[in-house]
Amino acid sequence: MPSRFSAHWNKDGSVQPNAPRWAALRSDMRSAFPTYYSTETDPFADMVGEAIRYLNQLKPPQPTSSPGETPGYLGDDPSGPHYGNVTEARLAENMASVVDVLQQAADLFKGMPNWNHPLVMPNVIPPANTAAIISAMMTNVFSPNIIEGEYAWDVERTEMEASAILADLIGWPTEEAGGLFTFGGSGCYFYGIKYAITNCLGPDSRCNGVRTDAKVLVSQQGHYCKQNSTDWTGLGMENYIEIDTDDVTNAMDFNHLEEVVRELHAAGTPIAAIVCTMGTTDAFAVDPIDKVRELVDELYPLSEYPNGAGRPFIYADAVIGWSWLTFKGYDFTANPLGFSQKVLADIQKNYDAISKVIHADAIGCDFHKTGWSTYNCSVVMVRSLHRFQELLSRPGSAYLQARTCYNPGLYTLEVSRSGSYSMAAWATLKFMGYEGFRSILGGILEIQHYLRDEVIANEPTTVCVNTADSGFVTLFRVYKTGVNAQAQYEKELNDPAAKAELEANNKLQQDIADMLWQWHRDGQLHGGSYAPYISYTSGFRPTDYDDDTVEPGFIYAVKAYPMNVNITPEVMDELIRLVLVARDAIEAGTVPQPNDDAGSCPLPYSDFSNITPLVCASDEEGAGGATSDNLLSGIGRQSVKALKRLKKRRRGKK
Repeated sequence: MPSRFSAHWNKDGSVQPNAPRWAALRSDMRSAFPTYYSTETDPFADMVGEAIRYLNQLKPPQPTSSPGETPGYLGDDPSGPHYGNVTEARLAENMASVVDVLQQAADLFKGMPNWNHPLVMPNVIPPANTAAIISAMMTNVFSPNIIEGEYAWDVERTEMEASAILADLIGWPTEEAGGLFTFGGSGCYFYGIKYAITNCLGPDSRCNGVRTDAKVLVSQQGHYCKQNSTDWTGLGMENYIEIDTDDVTNAMDFNHLEEVVRELHAAGTPIAAIVCTMGTTDAFAVDPIDKVRELVDELYPLSEYPNGAGRPFIYADAVIGWSWLTFKGYDFTANPLGFSQKVLADIQKNYDAISKVIHADAIGCDFHKTGWSTYNCSVVMVRSLHRFQELLSRPGSAYLQARTCYNPGLYTLEVSRSGSYSMAAWATLKFMGYEGFRSILGGILEIQHYLRDEVIANEPTTVCVNTADSGFVTLFRVYKTGVNAQAQYEKELNDPAAKAELEANNKLQQDIADMLWQWHRDGQLHGGSYAPYISYTSGFRPTDYDDDTVEPGFIYAVKAYPMNVNITPEVMDELIRLVLVARDAIEAGTVPQPNDDAGSCPLPYSDFSNITPLVCASDEEGAGGATSDNLLSGIGRQSVKALKRLKKRRRGKK
């Protein structure tokens, strides 16, 4: 005989009319969850389709002639963001319909940059490919947790297979190397530094804490997460040492590195890690990791440091540069994809430089940057997964039992890891293959050379300042009407007497970027088109003054990052035309008002500007930190002291 409680339910899960309200609501709520069984028609799929249709309605109509006919943001309201009333949000008394919630969710995308739009190129933020988007969405249906095989089953294979593909590209044995997907490039970096500290100081440091001031060596232009990682691991920000960078290439100055390493070695000071940046965001600087490996092997031979314990660990921050590894095996002589000779030379240069990551102990790779995958999607690769597990494993939990042979939750930082990370990367690798990666990477350089060699070079008032760089970005300076840009730039770069002109024209670069940002957000046509969304850099390189008594200046530049497959030569023509329209408006007296604190944040979010960030005692004055123009780029800037050291070393060589 059914109990009074069970009598409320029908066999199909619905409830009787006399059931309590909570039971009726619970029964109705089932329609808001995917079914556990297949159906002829799928209400869940219909809802997903409806949500995508909401998003599709936010896109602009297809242009009839030029992308500039349409704005580079979603929806028709660029006035936001709208944060002013966020602290008034409260939990509603009653349930809402899923349809209403989805419509509200779609509305939140209004005004957001449309990364698929060809005139949106402010940074290394590419649109995600469809295979990655949908595969990542699939994981949200059944919630695979790649903490262990039991909770993810064969979805766990996506991490293992993607790691094997990357290990093969790197040149590591796939039966030894492994990878872990984690929370962005800073997560990879954090894993690398934690692994390095434990390798250097031993497992006891995990039990009793970091009690020895081991050092982390990283270039001044390395990503600012060197601060996050040394801080949050407990090593301390005073224990990373910034290595000077070359004033032209922006790569680590190996002579300075060698000097510091030999001094620390002689003093018996442990070096936890040497971080090599394998492709900076703006200059695409690649540190000499092969020379770093030779130096480590010379001073810290494996014969004296079994398993590498106690010797400097080499971490390669390759979040930007890793995808050039897909040119492994490309026939540069036959050139089957038909790249132009200039681009072919750049590709080979990039591959040759990045292929040296084989010398690293661990490598960080961002698929959401140069893998065209969903945000975020990053993997830290380790040369020896066994060694990583050995150093960082911990006892299992009393409430978790191993049911499969793969249980990374026993040695990862996270105890919950979404399968969406690895699924997106795996789907991208399957979809792209060698040919896809090669064509999209080489295509960026083809478009970029068109911008540099045929558009900027043919406009007398613009000059490309990173012609020697073979990365993803074009940096250029814009001068007033009638100015010979090439001659003026050479003067500002080399002549201390032109420092005031340099500073005035630096301001012009910032003003142009600010003006275009303002126009991008005002929803109006300017020069007959919607404005492009680009940005600027305030620390591309220092000046090259011979007079050491004159403090160097820094070169500002407008930058365009053509990561979008929708970008054509016509788009680049339009880009420079609109840049000049902004320049002309500034010359005519218009003052940019970019509104850099948009959003009307209420307390407690609005008072961060009143907080003084921690500055450690050894921070060098003049070194650029994370500012509004480089926060995502993450680049640092050489300090004045570092530049003087560099010139002193060069004089010593003569």
